[in-house]
Amino acid sequence: MGSGKQRWKISFHKSPSSLKNQTQTQTQQPFSIPVEFICPVSGSIMADPVILSSGHTFERNSVHACLSLSFTPTLSHGAPADFSTLIPNLALKSTILNWCRQQLLDPPQPIDSFSAQKIVRKLIPARDLSRTPSRVSVASSDDSLTPRNLATSPSPLSTQPLCYSSSSSCDNENPSSNFLEEEEFIAKLKSSHMYEQEEALVSLRQLTRTREEIRARLCTPRLLSALKSLITSRYSTLQVNAVAALVNLSLEKQNKVRIVRSGIVPPLIDVLRSGSAESQEHAAGALFSLSLDDQNKTAIGVLGALPPLLQALRSDSERTRHDSALALYHLSLVQSNRVKMIKHGSIQILLGMVKSSHMPGRALLVLCNLAASVEGRAAMLDGGAVECLVGFLSQGNFDSEATRESCLAAVYGLSYGGLRFKGLAKEAGAEEVLMQAEETGSEREKEKVKRILEVLRHNDEEEEEIDWEELLNSEDDCSRAIGRIGVL
Repeated sequence: MGSGKQRWKISFHKSPSSLKNQTQTQTQQPFSIPVEFICPVSGSIMADPVILSSGHTFERNSVHACLSLSFTPTLSHGAPADFSTLIPNLALKSTILNWCRQQLLDPPQPIDSFSAQKIVRKLIPARDLSRTPSRVSVASSDDSLTPRNLATSPSPLSTQPLCYSSSSSCDNENPSSNFLEEEEFIAKLKSSHMYEQEEALVSLRQLTRTREEIRARLCTPRLLSALKSLITSRYSTLQVNAVAALVNLSLEKQNKVRIVRSGIVPPLIDVLRSGSAESQEHAAGALFSLSLDDQNKTAIGVLGALPPLLQALRSDSERTRHDSALALYHLSLVQSNRVKMIKHGSIQILLGMVKSSHMPGRALLVLCNLAASVEGRAAMLDGGAVECLVGFLSQGNFDSEATRESCLAAVYGLSYGGLRFKGLAKEAGAEEVLMQAEETGSEREKEKVKRILEVLRHNDEEEEEIDWEELLNSEDDCSRAIGRIGVL
């Protein structure tokens, strides 16, 4: 770190993984590692060094760990480290790589986030574990530091709405070890300093990823209000962490209605429309998570989430497409949302996904809901759904049995479309395709196929019951109306 010329003598009694290519003789000899190669926090040779505004150099993930745990180390000259500006130290990185080649060593590997946090927690005195900010002096050039062999990183930080995170290797830590109180979080989120906002968001995101009690405790109107202002931040890093933290908070069932009532859905919609790619992933996930609660379905539709969710089905991100489709599935369980979706052209978008085999299973789930309503059936029959679905069934190219069953369920819903459905189905050759499906399908599928075939094989003259008396009465009324017009 810095330009110090001193060197630390470090004896390796056992060969660490980073020295696996050394000869046996070299492994047993003391190494002289330049002090500027060592991260003051991790004590390891740096793989991704970054320079602070003070001129000191740290490993990047060590800095992120300090920020996430609200830990401010004090440098050797007594001043606290300032992590507001990080600049890649490319010259030092190149020097380290050249030195490793000369010493016949493998290039250093970046310390993973979890291991970096474990190291930082050990640097924080026990009495300060639940308080922030904390300041502890890091090693000076007189200290002897040994590179550590550290555990592999657990699951990624980003959280998917479908994944209520399984137990991780950090679950055994003291829950209060890096826990900020609500007031401290709010103060940092509303700070005029970007680095304090990011520090609070990263900490909030990590704490709420697996800890249900913290998700319930922190989801308050005041914290949601502070979080809301950062969701549409022009700084990508703040936006990503703010929306990801909201996803985590929304995982708790009791928080879902509270979040929607806080007015946070419109900012989420803005992010889904024009945010960064990663922010859009989290925004789609948040809307999916919030749509699981029946009390939220109508409100989310009224607030305008349906058009951007439909547009997100064409996103380059698989996760955005996946969560948007599932959000639309749950939202389309409500009739008012079905009507809105039809007006916004959802039928052609979803049928296009089926034709192109682009997430057909998700698209068919939404189409099943639409086919359950009169408006949806009419729009699907107008849009060529019968031909599309029968063609998809005939290809037999299903990614799962559930996709096949969803396709049959959608056709089953359309079969209530009367004579119109019957004519379109016969034109598409549906009977032969359905007979093949009946032979190989499950019991539930066979029941649906049987019903559809009954509709197709029903005699035309018996297709619809006509109330002749009502028809004649209506004709009489019509004649009398015409007579009155003639008199006028």
